[in-house]
Amino acid sequence: MADVDTFLFTSESVNEGHPDKLCDQISDAVLDACLAEDPDSKVACETSTKTNMVMVFGEITTKANVDYEKIVRDTCRVIGFTSDGVGLDADRCKVLVNIEQQSPDIAQGVHGHFTKRPDGKTQVTVEYRNDHGAMVPIRVHTVLISTQHDETVTNDEIARDLKEHVIKPVVPEKYLDEKTIFHLNPSGRFVIGGPTKVDRSGAYIARQAAKSIVANGLARRCIVQVSYAIGVPEPLSVFVDTYGTGKIPDKEILKIVKENFDFRPGMIIINLDLKRGGNGRFLKTAAYGHFGRDDPDFTWEVVKSLKWDKPSTA
Repeated sequence: MADVDTFLFTSESVNEGHPDKLCDQISDAVLDACLAEDPDSKVACETSTKTNMVMVFGEITTKANVDYEKIVRDTCRVIGFTSDGVGLDADRCKVLVNIEQQSPDIAQGVHGHFTKRPDGKTQVTVEYRNDHGAMVPIRVHTVLISTQHDETVTNDEIARDLKEHVIKPVVPEKYLDEKTIFHLNPSGRFVIGGPTKVDRSGAYIARQAAKSIVANGLARRCIVQVSYAIGVPEPLSVFVDTYGTGKIPDKEILKIVKENFDFRPGMIIINLDLKRGGNGRFLKTAAYGHFGRDDPDFTWEVVKSLKWDKPSTA
C-alpha cells in the first residue's frame, strides 16, 4: 500500500478569560453600548490590561451617554474576574479611560511640498498571471497611499511628491502603465493623525460571500479578499481563490460574486444590519470567533442564493 500524503496542522482557541479576549470583549461591549443608543456611532475602542488594571482608550464619536468605567467592571465581572486571587477584581481594579472624538480628517474621508509626518498607510494591488501554479506579477493595478501631512500643503503637491519620492524609487517602471490607478490621499486632508477606526464590515461581507460560494455548489473551499481606501466607496480589489475546487474558473466565480454582493461599506452596513447594537451582539463575537456560529445576530453567516447565467443542459 502506497504511503498516504499526510501532514499535521495545529489550531488554537483561548477562553474568554484570556487577557487578549478580555480586552476584545470590553472593546465590543463599549461598541454595543454606543450602538444601542446611537446607531450612527463611530467606535474605535482599544483595551489593554495588566494585573488589577484595565485601560480603555481610542476614538469614539457618539451621541450615546456611555459609562465606560461601568462597562469595564461589568464585563470583567461576568467573565469571572471577581478577586485578586484570579488576577483581577472587577470591583476594586484600577480603570483608566482615555476616549477622544475621532479625528475630523479621518471622519471626513470615511463618512464623506510636505513634511512626511508619522501616520500613514500604503496598499499596492498587483495583477498576476497563474503560470502552472506560480504567481507571476504582470503589472501594478492600483497604488494607494494615505499619508499625514503639513497643513499648508495642497493635494496636487502631495500627489506629485508621492509619485516622485515614494512610488518611482520603489515600484519598478516595467510594472507601471497608463492604466495604473493612483489613490493618493483620497480622503483629502490628513493633517491630524493617530489611531483610526478599523472597520470589520469588510471581513463580514467577505465571509458571507465565501460561505455563499460553497453553499451554492460553486466550490468546495474558497477564500475571498477585499481591500479598500479611505474615501473611496468601491473596493480597490476583490479576489477569489477556490484552491482548485471550483466547478467553474475562479475568474467566473469572481464575476458572480461582484454581481451578487455590494461591497461598498455603506451598503454592507445596511445589508448586514450592522448598526443594530445592544443585547451584547458584538460582545459575543469577541470570544470564540466571529464566524461559524449559529446565531441570528451573526447576519454575515446567512447564505445568499446566488444568481448567475447557468449554461443550458439541454
